Amino acid sequence: MAPEVFEPKDPAFAQRVRDSFALQGAMGTLGATLGAIEPGRVEIGLPWAAGLTQQHGFLHAGMVASALDSACGYAGFTLMPPDAGVLTIEFKINLLAPARGQRFRMVGQVVKPGRTVTVAEGRAYAVDHGREKLIATMGATLMTVTGRADVKN
Repeated sequence: MAPEVFEPKDPAFAQRVRDSFALQGAMGTLGATLGAIEPGRVEIGLPWAAGLTQQHGFLHAGMVASALDSACGYAGFTLMPPDAGVLTIEFKINLLAPARGQRFRMVGQVVKPGRTVTVAEGRAYAVDHGREKLIATMGATLMTVTGRADVKN
């Protein structure tokens, strides 16, 4: 089934996502980078790094969750008004396989946009020698925040 096509409320949505992402210290610390930015869909790339692993050498589940949460959040953010900020209010992650790979691709996709609450799904893929493997899925609930100086982008 093809994903639904969404109409953004802000024609500058992609630049807003890039500007907001640049402010994220957490994603910078992880070495994450933005990939595709489309209405209702965002990709984030994450390299494997020894400092992000757990005791067996796999990318730590917390790192997977953080990057996947950001992908889902920014997917929702693409459809929000220009004066809005986004906050995650809930997520659930399913860890399907060890996060073993040279790099990782996190994809957030809006399922149901809303004026205040948006629902998104995420998929995390390990990329190793050009082959991708699904390693985690996420369900996320996002909140559109307006009128707050401390949540503006």
